[in-house]
Amino acid sequence: MFARTSSVFLFVLLALPFLAAASVVPRNIPASQCNTGDLQCCQSVQAASSDPVSLLLGLLGVVLDDLNVLVGVTCTPISVVGVGGDSCTAQPVCCDNNNFNGVIAIGCIPVNLNL
Repeated sequence: MFARTSSVFLFVLLALPFLAAASVVPRNIPASQCNTGDLQCCQSVQAASSDPVSLLLGLLGVVLDDLNVLVGVTCTPISVVGVGGDSCTAQPVCCDNNNFNGVIAIGCIPVNLNL
């Protein structure tokens, strides 16, 4: 009985990384469809469960229920798309919660500025 239980446990333990890796699938949307707030240009966009992002969230006292949500790090607003001056050489995103003074933005979806 112990051998069977341990083999099931081992199988589940080995399968977890594959399930976790498949859970976050960001999709690009046109910039014109960003209806959750301002467009942001973030230096990095990672899952909340990643080590650097989870550390930042902890330091800011932010608790998230879903650790698969994408979080933008070091973000600046993109005010007008297509008008000279404002461009993004990093990752343009549309985020749900941009209330952290550019340190992080929560609930991000990558956007395509060319559409």
